[in-house]
Amino acid sequence: MVQNAFLFDLDGTLVDSVYQHVLAWHEALRSERIELSIWRIHRKIGMSGGLFADQLLREIDRPIDDAMIGRLRARHAEAYNRLAVDVAPLPGARELLETLTATGVPWAIATSGRIETAAVNLAALGVDPEANVVVTRDQVRFAKPDPDLFVEAARRLGVPIEHAIVVGDSVWDMLAAARCRALGVGLLSGGYGADELERSWALRVYEDPADLLRHLDEVSSRAYAAAGR
Repeated sequence: MVQNAFLFDLDGTLVDSVYQHVLAWHEALRSERIELSIWRIHRKIGMSGGLFADQLLREIDRPIDDAMIGRLRARHAEAYNRLAVDVAPLPGARELLETLTATGVPWAIATSGRIETAAVNLAALGVDPEANVVVTRDQVRFAKPDPDLFVEAARRLGVPIEHAIVVGDSVWDMLAAARCRALGVGLLSGGYGADELERSWALRVYEDPADLLRHLDEVSSRAYAAAGR
């Protein structure tokens, strides 16, 4: 019998870090004299850097070349690591991972963030990337909404992607899950609304990791039974 596996996004799903990323991108963009409203930046968090740049081109009247993208990424990482002092796990995140681990349910983290920014989030969460399956943007060809991150995470766990439950906070997570035929579960903790997540094929939507933990039976009866609930 093939067991379900949980594949988690990181920012806004397990760690309360979305708005630090937004502010870091805002600072990086302003360093290049690009004025973009904070709410517009928020709508792009979770997609790959290349798609982020493509989206920018639609909204500003100036060219963006590879050199500028490199500078933006470096300045975003510098600003984010400065702001990350306030980053903390979302309610129930550690407990959820501990419950899955204790009951033998495989899980992994798959994030569009590169290790240069993901490392501080993993440390805040108490996850050792050497001891757990963690896939970052550096390790795959394409990021969300392409499914490469989740497919690679499932491969490393040795679980067919069709048996995976993708947990994320953005429409990009849900679109990626749908593209690889995984089950998408949305969380509101990253700022997207329930209607947006459901329109992106989230089967269920919960407030945060703590709410998901309380409702494990709705998404994985095996995990729920293993937890003795």
